[in-house]
Amino acid sequence: MSRIASAVTAIRIRDAVAAVDDPEYPGISIVDLGLLESIDIGPDGDITIGLIPTFSGCPALAMIADEVHAAVSAVNELDANRVEVRWLNTPAWTVDRISKTGRDTMAQEFTLAVRNKLEPVACPRCGDETTEDSLFGSSRCRAIHLCPSCAEVIEVMRSGA
Repeated sequence: MSRIASAVTAIRIRDAVAAVDDPEYPGISIVDLGLLESIDIGPDGDITIGLIPTFSGCPALAMIADEVHAAVSAVNELDANRVEVRWLNTPAWTVDRISKTGRDTMAQEFTLAVRNKLEPVACPRCGDETTEDSLFGSSRCRAIHLCPSCAEVIEVMRSGA
């Protein structure tokens, strides 16, 4: 495969992966969540997609890998036997990997905020600072905050889960 054909194929593969939504957040691509780490196209045409889990115990990993495999295999009618999806142990996923589009959609559609380090968390509804109510939310990567201004319960995605 020429360098140009390989680059075009890599763009098409990335676009295919970007069409896969996270099952927990319909409408938010796994690329916008920062799960895509690498696309490797070998000289023999083998394709390896490297993904990073938000946390290793996520129950959706197999589902996401299957959807990525199907999406990538559909690109230019690639041979599904030559496409491999791997979950990588490094680098560790952090909320810093979430795109602005992903953050905005989380706030608007899911009332979900993203915590950057130890900075205060703004309420996605009114913008005021929230207070942490519980370090543990509905999943390992979430905490529960309360907004004293609008009384909204806010789930906050965090790293290090």
